[in-house]
Amino acid sequence: MGRVRTAAGRPLIIWVLTVAVAGVGFGLYWFQPWKLWQDRTVEEALPGAVKTSAPPVTGPSASSTPVPAPKTLAGGGLISHEHTTSGMVKLVRLADGSHVVRLENLDTSNGPDLRVWLTDSPVKQGRAGWHVFDDGAYVSLGKLKGNKGSQNYPLPADVDPSRYTSVSIWCDRFDVSFGAAELVRA
Repeated sequence: MGRVRTAAGRPLIIWVLTVAVAGVGFGLYWFQPWKLWQDRTVEEALPGAVKTSAPPVTGPSASSTPVPAPKTLAGGGLISHEHTTSGMVKLVRLADGSHVVRLENLDTSNGPDLRVWLTDSPVKQGRAGWHVFDDGAYVSLGKLKGNKGSQNYPLPADVDPSRYTSVSIWCDRFDVSFGAAELVRA
């Protein structure tokens, strides 16, 4: 005897396919896997460290007060956590008294919702260091401008930089550190 097909099973199949397509779409949005193959390089000069080829001004129009140069207060090398990360981090006081966190020669993976965090958490090697930076005090300095290059992140005026001991490249979406550096005082 032949098998009789009915339309009763079709709504279930359509529902399952709809949920599967929605799940794949949400997964692609949430994880953004294509970012692992997309690099964004940002090269910024340190504010106040302008290099010029012009000779210094001398004579009566020259200012007798030297402009203070930016001063590195602390720094350290980035170590890898969730993703391979390298480069240097510096905490710099600018001539006007403001502060920036400077990432130099940064090289890490791109990812969704990456931030630069100034924290009071210790930097730990390996998996032990992946999730510690949101345990204590931290200040988000904004979205990571690029996963490669040298870039500056100004500290808000009300932040006391002496309270913080590390910097993390933090993935806010998955609450994990891509890489971090201990700030060793100069």
